[in-house]
Amino acid sequence: MKFVSFQVPTPMGAQTCIGAIDPDRRIVDLAAAYRARLVSSGLTAEAATRISAALLPGDMVAFIEGAERALEAAHEALAWAAQAGAEPADAPLFADPDRVTMLAPVPRPPLLRDFMGFETHLRNIYQRLGREIPPVWYELPVYYKGNTGSVATHEDDVPIPTYATELDFEFELALIIGKGGRDIARDKALAHVFGYTIYNDFSARAIQTREMSVGLGPAKGKDFWRGHVLGPWLVTADEVGDIYDARMVARVNGKTWCDTRAGTIHWRFEDMIAHASLGEYLRPGEVFGSGTVGDGSAMERGTALHAGDVVELEVEGLGLLRKRVVSGAP
Repeated sequence: MKFVSFQVPTPMGAQTCIGAIDPDRRIVDLAAAYRARLVSSGLTAEAATRISAALLPGDMVAFIEGAERALEAAHEALAWAAQAGAEPADAPLFADPDRVTMLAPVPRPPLLRDFMGFETHLRNIYQRLGREIPPVWYELPVYYKGNTGSVATHEDDVPIPTYATELDFEFELALIIGKGGRDIARDKALAHVFGYTIYNDFSARAIQTREMSVGLGPAKGKDFWRGHVLGPWLVTADEVGDIYDARMVARVNGKTWCDTRAGTIHWRFEDMIAHASLGEYLRPGEVFGSGTVGDGSAMERGTALHAGDVVELEVEGLGLLRKRVVSGAP
């Protein structure tokens, strides 16, 4: 399944909902569809509302925590919407694109860890710096932790922060943890994955270079508003299949900059999960970034992004993630 998060306006303020993409690319409001299914079976509207809210909460992390029962309810809701015919006027089953605000598939992840999984990207960067990849990189899959309050999604403009004049994009895959755990064995790691999405990890290179020169960070070089972009969907692991077979294509202003495969990764997701869980509990809903794929950034070409530039990242099976860089924070 392909899941999304979105907000709908209500008299009490914006309400966050989760949806699924149907074969016609419509967004099914899962709680609404499940509620309609229960009412059709004879339950009262009050009971149906209570049950659907419990099984299909509006928060994606809570939904993921619901595990198999929540997924079963989502499948049932999607199937009901497909055969329901006309929508109830007072409880539409499909999100109206003109009325909803799309969010990142996981708008409030408990943690964001971004790794450095692709050797080609690092080699390209370090060659430009006149240096070799540090030997320790080959010994363990290192990562930094990003600000989950800076998460954005498909088609959200990315403003250049006030302390920068240009940006870079970084083309990554991301997995979402489905089942928590500690000290997870590498050969069991993928059983803890709920699904995958595309990740554009925007960077303000100038301040990133300065702050990391003291051995800490990145911080302001990554965590500016809308700097961590996830989307367009969260695709369940069973639908994706072998993530390492996926083709990855990046275009900037319509020109192809990167055309490669996820299988070029050095540190695989299994390595990342096993390493991150050493002596530490992973929680459902956590985001793991793969690190930038080879040729998946402007810095590797000796250039940068400026206001008006449009970046499109496309991954086979995961969709297309589009962002435009704009000047100044709103």
